[in-house]
Amino acid sequence: MNLNKEYMPKHIAIIMDGNRRWAKERGKPASFGHKEGAKTLEKIVRYANKIGLGYITVYAFSTENWKRAEDEVSSLMLLLQSYLDDYSKRADSENIKVKILGDISVLSNGMQKSINNCMERTKNNTGVVFNIAINYGGRDEIVHGLREIAQNIKDGKIDVNDINEELISNSLYTKNQPDPDLLIRTSGEQRLSNFLPWQLVYTEFLFVNKYWPDFTEQDIDEAIIEYQKRTRKFGAN
Repeated sequence: MNLNKEYMPKHIAIIMDGNRRWAKERGKPASFGHKEGAKTLEKIVRYANKIGLGYITVYAFSTENWKRAEDEVSSLMLLLQSYLDDYSKRADSENIKVKILGDISVLSNGMQKSINNCMERTKNNTGVVFNIAINYGGRDEIVHGLREIAQNIKDGKIDVNDINEELISNSLYTKNQPDPDLLIRTSGEQRLSNFLPWQLVYTEFLFVNKYWPDFTEQDIDEAIIEYQKRTRKFGAN
């Protein structure tokens, strides 16, 4: 499939939806769907790196996901930790830079160690920046950023008149990264679910009617081609 290399998105965000429904339709537990979804994610991130994307951000675990059944949450956390540990081992060959978006302070010590190790091992890689949103909530991110700004005002580091869009953007987990050009959500659902509300204000949305484990490299190509058909006006005209 021919992509217009002159009009490639720099940053794609993905809400990986449908793992549980995919598993249920096959008579399998939710954990099976999450494992297959992890395989799909690995494949898609590797492909994103191959075609030269600058950033890919995925919604792995939201602040609301803690409300799910305890056994499913435990299984998903173990899967994420194993995923990060595996990436750390392959850091030198993949050339993918891993960043974690979210409040990791409430995660287990083992999970925090895996996160920090993975980010440290991959920090000098020059390929795609792979953002994994874990214990992430968009409103929570904004609250976290505003608290940081308020503390800096209280400490006399900045003045209230210094607050602008750039300052707020630089107080978020995605500091120094471009906003996503394209958001893809799988499974046919058409909502943001508290994902990157500040960063997605001018992002192009694409809702794909298939479950995440069935998502392929061809779907990425088709999403980019659809993106390339659109005219981004950013509020002008």
